Amino acid sequence: MTTAQETRPNTLRWRALGLIALAQFMVIMDTSIIGVALPRMRDALGFTPSTLSWVFNAYVIAFGGLLLLGGRLSDLFGARRLFAAGWAILLAGSVLAGAAGNVPVELAGRIVQGAGAALIAPSALTLLMMLFGSNPKELTKALALYGAAAPAGGTAGVFLGGVITEYLSWPWVFYLNVPIAVLALFAARAVLPGGATGTRGTVDVFGALTVTLGLGTLVYGIVRAPEAGWAATSIAVGAGLVLLAVFVARQAKARTPLMRLSIFRAPRLGAANLAQVFLGAAWIPMWFFLNLYLQQVLGFRAFPAGAALLPMTALIVLGMIALAPRVIGRFGAKLPIVAGLLLLAIGLGWLALVRADGSFWVDVLPASLVAALGMSLAFIPSLSTAISAARPEEGGLASGIVNTGYQVGSALGLAVMTALAAASGASALGDPAALTSGYSVAFAGSAVLALAGAGFAALTFRRR
Repeated sequence: MTTAQETRPNTLRWRALGLIALAQFMVIMDTSIIGVALPRMRDALGFTPSTLSWVFNAYVIAFGGLLLLGGRLSDLFGARRLFAAGWAILLAGSVLAGAAGNVPVELAGRIVQGAGAALIAPSALTLLMMLFGSNPKELTKALALYGAAAPAGGTAGVFLGGVITEYLSWPWVFYLNVPIAVLALFAARAVLPGGATGTRGTVDVFGALTVTLGLGTLVYGIVRAPEAGWAATSIAVGAGLVLLAVFVARQAKARTPLMRLSIFRAPRLGAANLAQVFLGAAWIPMWFFLNLYLQQVLGFRAFPAGAALLPMTALIVLGMIALAPRVIGRFGAKLPIVAGLLLLAIGLGWLALVRADGSFWVDVLPASLVAALGMSLAFIPSLSTAISAARPEEGGLASGIVNTGYQVGSALGLAVMTALAAASGASALGDPAALTSGYSVAFAGSAVLALAGAGFAALTFRRR
C-alpha cells in the first residue's frame, strides 16, 4: 500500500518543503528582526532598559506557551488548516505591532504574532513528516533544510531589521510580514497535502492558558527583580512556578491532555528536548546582547549592525546543510549534540571578554563564528531525534513539544541574563564601560548554560 507522500509528485513535495522552510524562517525571523530596531522602538514608544526585552519576550512567551495547543490542534483538525490559520493570525498581529503608538499596544501585537507562530510551527513540522517521513534519507535532508531556515531567519532578521530601520522606519520590521503571509496563504492550498490526521478528541484550553500564564508570570518576576528587588518579585516567581506545576499535574490526570506525559517514555525524546531547551537558553541571549553591544558600545548604526552578523548566518546555514547530516550519519546524534553545545559554550565564553573599546574583528567575529559552528552541529540532531521518537499520529504533539522546549528555554534564558546584565550595569545607557560589564556577564552566564547542556546531553542521551 503506497503512502500519500509516496504518490505525491516529487517536485511538488520539494516545493512544499520550500513553503515549510519559509514558515520556519519567518517565525524565527520575527523573534530577531526587532533586534536592531530596539533602540528606535525604545525612544518612540517609551520602553525603559529593563522592559525593552519584553518586545522579544511577549512574542516568545505566547509562541512557546501556545505551541502545545498548536500541536494538538494540528493533530485534531489537520496540519494544513492550522498552518493557514497561523499565517492569518500572524498577519493580523504584524499590522497591530507596526501601527502601535504605545507600549501596551506594541506588546499586544507581539502576543498575537506569537499566537500565530504557535500554530504555524508545529503544523509545519507535521507536514514535513507527512511528506518525507517514509524515506529516512530524504527526511534527513529535509530536516537539514528546515533546520537551517531557523538560524538563517534569526540572523537574516537582524540584517533586514538593520536595512529597514536605517532606510525606512521601525514599524516596517512588522509590515514586512504582510505580503509574505498573503503569499503563504495562497501557496498553502496549492502545494501542501490536505486532510485531517484522523485523530479525535478534545482540546485542553485550560492547560494551554495555565502553561502560558505560568511562563509569562515567571519571566516577568525574573526580569523585574533587578529593578524592584527579588523580595518584591518573589510572589510573581512563585506564582509562575505554581501555575507550571498545576499544568504538569493536570496533564498527568486529564482525560485528553494537551501533552501526554507518557510520550517522554519514547527513547531519547526527553534528552533531545532538554538539549533544545539549553540551546535556546544559551543562543537567544547571545543574539540579544550581541546586537546591543554592537550598537550601544561599538557605535554601529542599524544597517552595519545587521550586516555584522551575516558571517555567523552563513556559517550556520552551511553547517546545518553540509556538515551536520554527515556527522550524524557517521557518529549518530549524541556526539554532535555534545560537541556542538561545548563549542557554543566556548564561543560564548570568548564573547564574555568583550571590551568597551573593542572592535568587531577582534571581539565579535571570531567568537561568534565558534558559537555559530556549535549551534549548527547541535540543532539538527536534537531536533530530528525529538520529532522521530514519537509515534506518527502524534507528530503534531512531538513537534509542539520540541518547539516549546526551544522557546521556553529562550524566554527563561533571556529573562535570567537580562536580570544579571541589568544588575551588572547594562541599564546605564550612555556608559560604554558599564554596558560592556553587563553584556559580558550575560555572555558568561549563557556560556554556563551551554556547558550545562553539554553535560546533561552526555549523561542522558543514549548513543543508539
